Amino acid sequence: MESQIIESKHSCGAWLADLGQPVASRLLAWEQQQADELLADVFGYHAVQLGWPDLQALRSNRMPHRWMAQAEFEADGPLPAPGQSSWSDVGLDSRAWPWPADSLDLVVLPHALERSADPHACLREVERVLIPEGQVLITGLNPWSWWGLRQSRGQRGLVPHDHLHPSLIAYRRLRDWLRLLGFEVQVSRFGGWTPALGSERWMQRLNWMDALGERWWPILGGVYLLTATKRVPGGRLIDGRRWRTVRSPAAATAPIARSDTSIGRQAAPKDIVEPR
Repeated sequence: MESQIIESKHSCGAWLADLGQPVASRLLAWEQQQADELLADVFGYHAVQLGWPDLQALRSNRMPHRWMAQAEFEADGPLPAPGQSSWSDVGLDSRAWPWPADSLDLVVLPHALERSADPHACLREVERVLIPEGQVLITGLNPWSWWGLRQSRGQRGLVPHDHLHPSLIAYRRLRDWLRLLGFEVQVSRFGGWTPALGSERWMQRLNWMDALGERWWPILGGVYLLTATKRVPGGRLIDGRRWRTVRSPAAATAPIARSDTSIGRQAAPKDIVEPR
């Protein structure tokens, strides 16, 4: 499995056809660079990448158990290599993951939420299977960018939630979803400010737009990346022998009213002795 994650190479998927090959190549190169940088020092035991095998997001990670999962929307996946039955280690539905709760240390979702038929359910499953303090890396196309406009233009008149034409999720909306599920966003990055052109030569001439966009309007980048950590409210465990020794308030004696005749009488004042 490890050699498969590190060495396998595939062409860009059909779901990126609306962007064109130059943009798809830039998208893959940028996300590969970010994943190598951000995931190299993430420690744990179990890591999963869901979808898009062109991106080898876990190749720099050193966890002993790393899986490449194939989701239901990967109908346009690459053909298996000779001698292999499939490019993935496990197949699953993005809305129902086979792992038990609190079992994974790292989850990578490269454009998986925007391609899933129910991104809310997919994100809830990620929250369920991650251990406390587990991390998730999510990438997506920015709908408020040149690349997002090009992708949305190619989806007009098509059936919603088509696996070949993803439904884009805005960056701020995704942050709100993560916060509602108890995640704390650690890293946010954007990339790709050049228009989505079909010619690599013209895109190279517009590379100066990346430098300007990164400085002046970073939120309008064509692709965004988020890393978030699952936070669980902490508590203090009390040993059973300790709390059993605590006296219950119900067992305390309650004061009762007295019925003797002295009640209501005014006490006689004491004699005052004047000093000589």
